[in-house]
Amino acid sequence: MEEKKTKDPLEWEEISCEHIVQDEWIDIRRLAYRFPDGSTFEPFYSYSRRNYVVIVATDTEDNYLCVRQFRQGIRQVTTEFPAGGIERKDGREYGHSGDVSSEDALEAAKRELLEETGYESDAWRHLLTVPSNATIADNYAYLFEARNCRKVSGQSLDDTEFLKVYKYPEQELEDMIKKGRFQQAIHILALQLTKK
Repeated sequence: MEEKKTKDPLEWEEISCEHIVQDEWIDIRRLAYRFPDGSTFEPFYSYSRRNYVVIVATDTEDNYLCVRQFRQGIRQVTTEFPAGGIERKDGREYGHSGDVSSEDALEAAKRELLEETGYESDAWRHLLTVPSNATIADNYAYLFEARNCRKVSGQSLDDTEFLKVYKYPEQELEDMIKKGRFQQAIHILALQLTKK
């Protein structure tokens, strides 16, 4: 017997959706909602992107493997952990229409670590799967830890990737976070989860 799902009384009802930009990379939507008290409001904006992985990787000397690259949202070069999108078999970059992943999250994490850094690991741990920004986006971040990473190749970067690999001991990385020089919130969360 199928269990009936009860609607949460705080849930909003979508009453209209306009796709402002819908191309191969992103779906930006303008939405109107009916609130639990019956009133309506618009506009709300949200976007859809593909799910991605973040890898907190350490080498055999317990140094953290990080990458530095330009992030156009804040228009700065940032230091962060290796990360990247989970490949989809439909070739699109966004949307949730059933099982569209062509690789699972761990496969994606292993691939991204190797492509961005040239390192591999045999010691993987899934830390958490969390919405990347529940207020405005529908994609999820899959957080992993990879320990005892060893260099096995050079980088194999995508056409739009321009990044360099750096190694940091734990205290230096912690200092960077405190000084606002490690700026990806989900990456900081992933680091904290490795300590549990």
